[in-house]
Amino acid sequence: MSSIIAKDLTKKYGDFVAVDHINFEIEKGEIYGLLGPNGAGKTTTINMLTGLTLPTEGDAIVAGYSVRKQPLEVKRRIGWISSEVILDDELTAWENLEIQAKLQEVKDWKERALQLLDYFGIKEFKDRKAGKFSTGMRKKLEISMALLNSPEIIFMDEPTIGLDVNTRASMWNLIKQINKDYSVTVLLTTHYMEEADSLCNRISIINKGKIIATGSPEFLKEKYGGDVIEIELKKDVDVKLPYEVIKKDGKLRIKVPSAENAVLEVLNAVGSQNIKSLRLNKSSLDTVFITLTGGSLEEEEFDARRFYAMIRRARR
Repeated sequence: MSSIIAKDLTKKYGDFVAVDHINFEIEKGEIYGLLGPNGAGKTTTINMLTGLTLPTEGDAIVAGYSVRKQPLEVKRRIGWISSEVILDDELTAWENLEIQAKLQEVKDWKERALQLLDYFGIKEFKDRKAGKFSTGMRKKLEISMALLNSPEIIFMDEPTIGLDVNTRASMWNLIKQINKDYSVTVLLTTHYMEEADSLCNRISIINKGKIIATGSPEFLKEKYGGDVIEIELKKDVDVKLPYEVIKKDGKLRIKVPSAENAVLEVLNAVGSQNIKSLRLNKSSLDTVFITLTGGSLEEEEFDARRFYAMIRRARR
């Protein structure tokens, strides 16, 4: 069963095609990553999937409803966690949850709110102002707000940006936990490749408005990644190898299927006496991303406040 099905989803602004007839399917219960460089069409895609922007062509079925024909029904069945802070620091955790309940017209929300606060271990702080919460507690409160309407799908836009390493790792565990315990599908955008690798069952990479690769992190790394043996030379040498070899600034970068299996062959070809230093770089999603897009991943922004403002307007 699918939570999201995109069918030739397209968005044009005049003659500019921001998203170009993309197709993908996200199964119920997946953690799915949508990655792309700045301007690739990632945010426009999310805007269409959440009912904020009407597709120019095509459609998407989100939680069983068409974003083109039934955007309000879509909004009722999704949650959102933004990279931006959406908490009101002058209000208590409970008051923030109350506002969220009113925005999404959640009836009998109090019992659900108490259950969520208890689940995340912050129930005893429900009457404390959000501005006095630690970073980790704030994230837990934001997730509680996103789960308040019992969504089928949660969209997470750069959920760990700005967090320190320890808090980020805790957030990863929390995302996995709510995905399992609440049977909620997660669509994640991130510019941390290790985050996508750790969390996502599958990933789509979008570039210049088109989906250019989809698969599990392992599949993508095997197909598009490859290991790199980097050698700093003592002196210039001619090297003949059945691999891609780049020579620059006194260094060799040799792309191989497996660094462990190829390193002896490379050493013999270069000559150990000519090597100043050697480093093995294992395949990673960073390698995949650069190979496919030709550049590094940059942060995009999504207007979370506009998201909730449109929910309010849609329900009047």
